[in-house]
Amino acid sequence: MRVLVGWAGDSSPNLGVRALGRGSADLLRAALPDARIEFMDFGARPAALPWGRPRSLVRERLTGRAGMMEWLGQFDLYWDTRSGDSFADIYGIQRHAKMSLVHEFAAQAGAVTALAPQTIGPFRTRRGRLLAQRNLRRSALVFARDPASARAAQGLGRPADRTTTDLVFGISQPEPTGDHDVLLNVSGLLWKASDHVDHGSYRAAVRTIISRLLSDGRRVTLLPHVLDSHDPDNDVPVSRALQDEYDGRLGLHVPADLDDARSAIAAAQLVIGARMHACLNALSTGTPAVAMAYSRKFQPLMAELGWSHVISLAESTDAAADVLREVAAPGLSERALDARARGQELLSPVGELVRSVM
Repeated sequence: MRVLVGWAGDSSPNLGVRALGRGSADLLRAALPDARIEFMDFGARPAALPWGRPRSLVRERLTGRAGMMEWLGQFDLYWDTRSGDSFADIYGIQRHAKMSLVHEFAAQAGAVTALAPQTIGPFRTRRGRLLAQRNLRRSALVFARDPASARAAQGLGRPADRTTTDLVFGISQPEPTGDHDVLLNVSGLLWKASDHVDHGSYRAAVRTIISRLLSDGRRVTLLPHVLDSHDPDNDVPVSRALQDEYDGRLGLHVPADLDDARSAIAAAQLVIGARMHACLNALSTGTPAVAMAYSRKFQPLMAELGWSHVISLAESTDAAADVLREVAAPGLSERALDARARGQELLSPVGELVRSVM
């Protein structure tokens, strides 16, 4: 049996995307022991998928010059992760359309298509909603990773088969390495002007958090969760700039890979992160995490884990004070272990449902 995992893998500079790939592979191999798994992502594009633009995929469907349909037809299952949060049009209709067309053509080629545990929505455009409805209806399985996503699927006419949680909770536990107190993930996406949050307010909040933690005697180490690449939104440049700004009073740990990141996180006392998977990697290892949320994907997922330490950057009037209040909350370590157990419990039924359709 051949399985194609879409929009995740082990080569992306985004460690969240790597976590989705690792979690997918571990889950699918347990459910389908004879599965041969291949990954497809922006950093690992097969020649048969000309997704430069959506129209390129449509043209290939009509002409067949690159062999797209023959290539997709080799797979028994298309496991569509959408990078965890891209089954939405908030990152632009072009990205949503490209991913949706690959899903549609995989179904046309004869693969069983499944929407892996992920955020569903929001869809702010009519075209975005129509594309989502088509993909949902073409899917043999739909997994929502939070109740808000399940409601979005219901509203589009195709209820989710199960509300689960993020695939990161299916990854085996790492061996802690290092001696970290507070790991701080600063997002390169939010550091620059964007449609997500006011970047000036975000920068001010980050600097206030750092200064207060240092004055309280905490050891702060910066942890990029999107590694250095051609993508200008990666976390490494801003982390290095902040380390220079604070004259070496901040540590910096640039992970070599996902395993390195998870081992460092498992050894920390606390993670503060604006990348959701920096926080989920923490909770999945039993390390407390205070999330600085820039979209609706954070709160409902973490609420299902019983984890309330999420600050909405769009809604908070003083994000730094709110984060620091959560940092000081009692019982974080015990609740983080409970969140890990809850995540593993929520994810456990997925493999059986996959077996049922294959």
